[in-house]
Amino acid sequence: MKILALSDHEVPWLWDYLDRRRLEDVDLILSCGDLDPRYLSFIVTFAHAPLLYVHGNHDDRYTVTPPDGCICVENQIYIHQGIRVLGLGGSVRYKSEGEHQYTQRQMDRRVLRRRWELSRRGGFDILLAHAPALGLNDGDDPAHMGFDAFNGLMDRYKPRYFVHGHVHMTYGQDIPRLSSYGETRVINAYESYVFEF
Repeated sequence: MKILALSDHEVPWLWDYLDRRRLEDVDLILSCGDLDPRYLSFIVTFAHAPLLYVHGNHDDRYTVTPPDGCICVENQIYIHQGIRVLGLGGSVRYKSEGEHQYTQRQMDRRVLRRRWELSRRGGFDILLAHAPALGLNDGDDPAHMGFDAFNGLMDRYKPRYFVHGHVHMTYGQDIPRLSSYGETRVINAYESYVFEF
């Protein structure tokens, strides 16, 4: 299965200069957040694949203008052709306002609430998040710190992939696109990245 992952910054080859042939063999699209909802609606119009998304820390606008034709998988396991996708969006809280920002403890509780579903589904295959995991290609500043709960999920369930955004590869910190955590392949989906499941 060919998967297109997107995050944080709209890419011209999908937005301004779309060639539909680029989406022909894509089977699933994952959005890690902080993208214009019109961009996601536009892409799903031309794709023959479902687009699953979680919220980024700047996605308060989705309340008023959600991406049409897309599926929010926030706080749930969504199964597509046998692949179990667990969606946990948002970032670490770094300011008092912001609908999709969480303390470490709040994210721990979100994960804990999924425990029964995770047990019933036998775990998950892809963790779809906005923020990275704590200490794994995250930032030192409070705004770009990762969640420790994600490390725990990968330790316990050993998903094949963890796909996130939030930490822009243009920050100049030598942030890798791909890395590993135990048995899990970690993908920073900044702008776009295609991978095979």
